[in-house]
Amino acid sequence: MKYRMLCVEDDSQIREIIEDYFTAKKENEFDITLAKDGLEAKDLLEENEFDIVLLDVMLPHLDGFSICRLIRKKSDVPVIFLTARTMEEDVLLGFETGCDDYVTKPFSLATLYAKCIALLNRAKGTVLNETSTIGKISINYNSMVVTVDGSIIELPPKEYELLAYLFKHKDWVISRETLLNAVWGYDFEGGERVVDNHIKKLRKNLGSAGEQIKTVISKGYKITEA
Repeated sequence: MKYRMLCVEDDSQIREIIEDYFTAKKENEFDITLAKDGLEAKDLLEENEFDIVLLDVMLPHLDGFSICRLIRKKSDVPVIFLTARTMEEDVLLGFETGCDDYVTKPFSLATLYAKCIALLNRAKGTVLNETSTIGKISINYNSMVVTVDGSIIELPPKEYELLAYLFKHKDWVISRETLLNAVWGYDFEGGERVVDNHIKKLRKNLGSAGEQIKTVISKGYKITEA
């Protein structure tokens, strides 16, 4: 199924990163329309129908709150705010205007993608018990439950996101930089060493199944059946 997304963001780098990440996904196809300010977004919304809207709050000409109010006058399309504003009153205002979720910058692209898919499934009534298995490890993406040989394994959020990203790219060699951007966000200030540390912890938590995560020297990591 192909989803039509409107991404409204005045930062060109963020727009491009979101577009690249979402359009690279194989399991869900996205047709993404980009807007750089509120007036452009308003025109696009009047002329087109979208399945989901990613909406920056601080926009030139017309802010995200105003755009969201316009959307809610005629549509219940899922809206996710992308913003650096973290004050409680800003978050509450976002939900009062009708947004479905609120993601603060810097954000994890993997988390943003998961939120989008969850909202799209809920909106279209297609929530499934989606489970993927590689070797001894299984992941239910909806419940975010990980099992090894049938036993539930508790993973911290970052370790889960690393495992889920590797799962969705089985047998691919994923660079540390790619994992860092996907899980910690494009403007995370830490170095790639943080990926190595979390992979080490992930392997330990997976027990005997941890050996399925292979290190490819000078390249990165991949997950395999054995």
